[in-house]
Amino acid sequence: MSDEYRLECGVRQGGLTSPSLFNLYIDALIVGLSGKHIGCHVDGICVNNLSYADDMVLLSASVCGIRSLLKSCEEYARDHGLMYNARKSQYMVFEAGSKRVLEVPPIYLDGVPLDRVLQFKYLGHIITTDLKDNADIERERRALCVRANMIARRFARCSRDVKVTLFRAYCTSLYTCSLWANYTQKAYNTLRVQFNNAFRAVMGLPRYCSASGMFAEARTACFFASMRTRAAALVRRVRASPNAVLAMIAGRVDCLYIRHCCDRHV
Repeated sequence: MSDEYRLECGVRQGGLTSPSLFNLYIDALIVGLSGKHIGCHVDGICVNNLSYADDMVLLSASVCGIRSLLKSCEEYARDHGLMYNARKSQYMVFEAGSKRVLEVPPIYLDGVPLDRVLQFKYLGHIITTDLKDNADIERERRALCVRANMIARRFARCSRDVKVTLFRAYCTSLYTCSLWANYTQKAYNTLRVQFNNAFRAVMGLPRYCSASGMFAEARTACFFASMRTRAAALVRRVRASPNAVLAMIAGRVDCLYIRHCCDRHV
């Protein structure tokens, strides 16, 4: 039991009740945006905003739609004591096949013009205007290299079982790999080679030893097995989710990500 304390702005960082309180605070904005029925629609489901904590994405097929959604956000901010950071807010125009939009009317947030970008990192995942995953695969390859080198350097004297456990914990997560569906084989193979080399570095194995043999001997999932596991976990969570947007995605047989995840098991 702590003494009483008063917060004049925001919620307590790290507090157990902070996520729930913030959800209650921002829920009206999310409901209001979804209720406007302006923006992108898929199978009759309005998908004009995606939110995780204080990170929000607005989606629309037109500039007018985006402006209307931003106006609703500005009004909510004024009424509830919020302030947007326009410098950290940007917009992207996704390509439709080979068509590229060169000129876009200005888009403002609180009177500040937003910058147009070709790629953006949202929740750690790099999104590009062409919706290809090569940039995000390269991000994960670099991160995997850093983690593997750290483990190999700090735990070189540990036992074999400890090294295997550390590799499983830090090197097989492959953050957001379940979302990779549009990439070149070169980028994918580069990550696979890095994955194998990371295991060799952690275990202190020769550079050119058999990849399949070393994983089998250590009873550890190889690169392809790890990817299949992550894909299966994503499909299972999406199909079991009560969220209307995720239920719509799971029900579409032509969904790029769901089909790609299922194809990995064929």
